[in-house]
Amino acid sequence: MTTTTTLPHHRMSDATLGLWLGLVGVVVFALTLPMTRLATGTADAPQLSPWFVTWARAALAGGLSAVYLLATRSRLPTAAERRPLLLSLAGNAIGYPLLLGWALRHVTASHAAVITALLPLATAAVAAWLMHQRARLGFWLFAVLGSALVAAYSLIRAVQAGHGFGLTWADALLLGAVLAAALGYVGGAKVTPSLGAERVISWVCVMALPLTVPGALLTWPEQPIHLSAWLALGYVGVFSMWAGFFAWFRGLALGGALRVSQTQLLQPFVSILAAVPLLGESLDAITLGFALAVVATVFMGRRMAAPIPRQPPSHPENRP
Repeated sequence: MTTTTTLPHHRMSDATLGLWLGLVGVVVFALTLPMTRLATGTADAPQLSPWFVTWARAALAGGLSAVYLLATRSRLPTAAERRPLLLSLAGNAIGYPLLLGWALRHVTASHAAVITALLPLATAAVAAWLMHQRARLGFWLFAVLGSALVAAYSLIRAVQAGHGFGLTWADALLLGAVLAAALGYVGGAKVTPSLGAERVISWVCVMALPLTVPGALLTWPEQPIHLSAWLALGYVGVFSMWAGFFAWFRGLALGGALRVSQTQLLQPFVSILAAVPLLGESLDAITLGFALAVVATVFMGRRMAAPIPRQPPSHPENRP
């Protein structure tokens, strides 16, 4: 009689792999803030123009996307799919990086991390608006609270910087960047079921090439640029604009969107911590405190972001 011994199988589960991929995506996106500031420089010591960073990073991602789409023999988007892709192009490929780049010339990456921490709530709000969903009252209350916290942080920073009691122009740019990204995310989400997550960001970058390639050539820097700025541009083009989405979307698919998306709450803190060695920024209690408070409102708001379920029509035979 032959006995078979079964060895323990230690293969990582899909849920665990999805969680790790989600964390990789969060770290990639979190580094976007300090890397963008490294690429653009500051108002006192400018490097690459925010216009050039916007066009060049999308052009670089577009070239990689074209190779990927050809290698996977991906089909062309239909006419119905192109409109949401154009919305994603306007928001994620142009609007967000451009507004972020100009803002980061005037504020620190840590400052920007607090403002952009509102992005998950903004995305849920835009989804509720464009998809005509009735979100719960608790969601809107937390969205208002999170916005109030961001406004309070901006006012405190403005007073400390001697700008008076008012929002700075950079904060307005950051809020615009959040809105642009949220619109882009919702546009991409609309066609993800039919195109596939990785192909959505790839088609967005490819469709943008007629704009981004000429834009990059026309805004090519004429003055000498530090190597660190060019390396930072390479990062935001390859990882922030393209490869990061592969890890993030695959993580959501394997580990479940509800579970994996919670890792996004770590993103502002990773941005703040990364800005210390990359940019020489210092940690301060006000920034960390407000970041924690905003993330708490995002966490609670996202728990209530599910639309109110529609009541099924009642039938006479179902009545008691």
